[in-house]
Amino acid sequence: MRVTELAQAGGVTAETVRHYSREGLLKPHRDPRNGYQLYDEASLGRLRFIDCLRSLGVSLPEIRQMLSWADHGTTEFIEASSLVIQRQRLHLRAQEFKMIARWLDHMNQGKVAKNASLKELIQSLGSGKSVVVTNDLRSDY
Repeated sequence: MRVTELAQAGGVTAETVRHYSREGLLKPHRDPRNGYQLYDEASLGRLRFIDCLRSLGVSLPEIRQMLSWADHGTTEFIEASSLVIQRQRLHLRAQEFKMIARWLDHMNQGKVAKNASLKELIQSLGSGKSVVVTNDLRSDY
């Protein structure tokens, strides 16, 4: 895949792919005929992994370290990772993404009026409470 193809498949911009390549997070091969950067299917997995962690607020140096551990087959990395410290925040962010996705699903099915308005969704995200996604969009615990 070329840069733009990888970007499209990964749901990011071509500049994001180029930036991650410059940072050494993605490792393209050069096409000897024209010098284009080419990426394989494994690159798409790496890109999605990087994008997911970035959306959760994980820094590029932390991601670089994790990818290095993966490349070297290290399995004990998690204890040294700052992700352990951030685990609760990461779980909360993941739940927030699920709440938004659930709201969008309900909106597309015409169920929003029965369950929660956009204003209520935004207020619940700002409440500072941990939330669990349920069939009724959310519940506190």
